[in-house]
Amino acid sequence: MRYELFIAQRYLTARRKQAFISVITFISVLGITIGVMALVIALALITGFQSDVQDKILGTTSHLMISSLTSEGLAGYPHLIQQIEEDKEVIYASPVVYDTVLLNGPFKSSGAILRGVDLTKEVGHSPWLQNLEEGHLPRAESRVAEILLGRDVAFRVGATVGDMVTVITAAARLSPVGPLPRMKKFRVAGIFHTGLYEYDSSSVIVPLAVAQDLFRLENRVNLIQVKIKRIFQAEEVAQRLQRILPVDTYITTWMELNKSLFSALKLEKKLMFFTIALIVLVAALNIIATLILMVMEKTRDIGILMAMGATAADIRRIFFYQGSMIGFIGTFLGVFLGIIWCWVANTFQLIRVPVEIYQIAYVPFRLQITDLAAIIMISLMISLLSTLFPSYRAAKIDPVIALKYE
Repeated sequence: MRYELFIAQRYLTARRKQAFISVITFISVLGITIGVMALVIALALITGFQSDVQDKILGTTSHLMISSLTSEGLAGYPHLIQQIEEDKEVIYASPVVYDTVLLNGPFKSSGAILRGVDLTKEVGHSPWLQNLEEGHLPRAESRVAEILLGRDVAFRVGATVGDMVTVITAAARLSPVGPLPRMKKFRVAGIFHTGLYEYDSSSVIVPLAVAQDLFRLENRVNLIQVKIKRIFQAEEVAQRLQRILPVDTYITTWMELNKSLFSALKLEKKLMFFTIALIVLVAALNIIATLILMVMEKTRDIGILMAMGATAADIRRIFFYQGSMIGFIGTFLGVFLGIIWCWVANTFQLIRVPVEIYQIAYVPFRLQITDLAAIIMISLMISLLSTLFPSYRAAKIDPVIALKYE
């Protein structure tokens, strides 16, 4: 062990008559610890909230949506899907028919969005379809058309599995008494719960062929939804697909649909990082105060060391090591306590929020390695920089003056 490091360790553990210095050192470590812990918890909270909302949104919507510029829908969609799935980044593509309907349940009527999807494709990539809250998927062999209801839609109209509901569309049909809305009765096969309130409170799902017949689309669909391997490559994939698709189609990415939400979350994360980093900066001032007090207390010791041959660089290293140890201890203690808090908060779901507002039942804490590395780096950098001035002051002490009255 270098003697400078040994002396720095001895100075940190002050004797009884130097108890004041020891208290100041403890406060310095505590300040760094609290600042780093707050930073870890804040970034984990924002990251967890953003990731959970993102997962729920992308679990119910696609990464890319291909639509027609005309109101007639996409014709020849099986061939288009085959072309889309040839892209190396595409996981799968599936057709969707959708429109707004009036759902008439046993007790009440409510507006909803009816979606016709290829259930054989969707079920393999949608966990919420694999694990329905109640019932089963619509069966092709059923004599009565079957439908899936979102949990909140089912609650609103008072329907459960096995009940009959009536779907009324805006599209009219001609009758002897004039145009009448198209109606179709369905039996509730199952109730799903995605965790995204906006989707669960507005969506009902039927097989694709049933929706095509109901909306008179025949061999056309409203859009093709595409899932890709790397969600942040959506723009690049969209540009590639646009070159092989007909000119009357356009592509919307998930980032365009949710741009304002995720931009706000990213900005909030950055602002919170810089704001709470100020706590660490303020705590670093305690390191400066501690080291300056230590220099004043140890003026005689510094004079003796320099008289014995210690150089100015050796004196600087003593106080640099001392400040660094305060920074290292405070930083890693703060990181450890922050991680423990995140684990406790996740395990016991400490921060619960209204589902209908935030789309999630509780706020999860999720730490990213990059965030953790940035916190450690910033804290250590601030701590190390705070040692420069006190160590410089210590090295400038004149040993003659320091030992003049000894």
